Amino acid sequence: MSAPLIAFIGTTPNIGTTSAAFAAACRLAERSGEEVGFLCLNLRSAKIHRFIGQDRPPATLDSIRPELTSASLSSAQLRRACIQPDRHPLVHVLAGNQMRDQAEFYSFEETEHLLDIARQTFPAVVADAGCYWDNAATIGAMRAASSRILCTTGALSHFQEDCNRWIRQVSPLFGILPEQFDLLAIQSPSTTGGYRMKEMEKETRLSVIAEFKTNQAFYESLDRGRYQAWLKQDAVGRIAMDLAADKLAERHGIRCRPVKDKQPWFRKLKAHRGELRI
Repeated sequence: MSAPLIAFIGTTPNIGTTSAAFAAACRLAERSGEEVGFLCLNLRSAKIHRFIGQDRPPATLDSIRPELTSASLSSAQLRRACIQPDRHPLVHVLAGNQMRDQAEFYSFEETEHLLDIARQTFPAVVADAGCYWDNAATIGAMRAASSRILCTTGALSHFQEDCNRWIRQVSPLFGILPEQFDLLAIQSPSTTGGYRMKEMEKETRLSVIAEFKTNQAFYESLDRGRYQAWLKQDAVGRIAMDLAADKLAERHGIRCRPVKDKQPWFRKLKAHRGELRI
């Protein structure tokens, strides 16, 4: 049985899709104690390696392109091409394509082969599929996904116009129905005046799986390559994507350690989110 593939896609570029996907991978690894493969399939603007302090990753998606083209990639080769971040050693990160001029030449078969090998290699796989539906990596990941997480913000143009144009007009052309997506609401300090989750759900007709809350320290951590530290040490970062990871783990039968929700601070947090009545 293949491992679950959880694919994240944004309605709009540069809203935090990569960060949300990586946080989910880290939480799944922390909760389960199992390895999680993280594939950066953003062919036009790969950033995860910089966020985790790897400005010059030893291997990237384009470095295994010959194996993908010949459909000869092995689990051992994939493992060697991945980065194991120091603070999240159970997460195996395949850094994204660095040759942007080659983005349009990746084939659907190459993406399919990579996803197949990743699902044979790791107990769970999280893919960052970017936001553009004009390349094989995005389409391949969306078609193969066990769960599809659509990331957007409270800005009307993001969850209304961009969502409708991509998810309701384009994705059905590839056999992916709008109702097959979960909505992830990304909240940043700059969008605090945006629309609320209930309004986003009503407009998109999709259910919100969780919120991904950020703060100013989050953006500073990305710029400095210290995103892992934010996820481990920041008050907001420590709980980022907890709820989404728990729901995804339950959906896909990933066995996780119980959350220590008896602690007063955690009970108050869950009550504030509306997840627990006290």
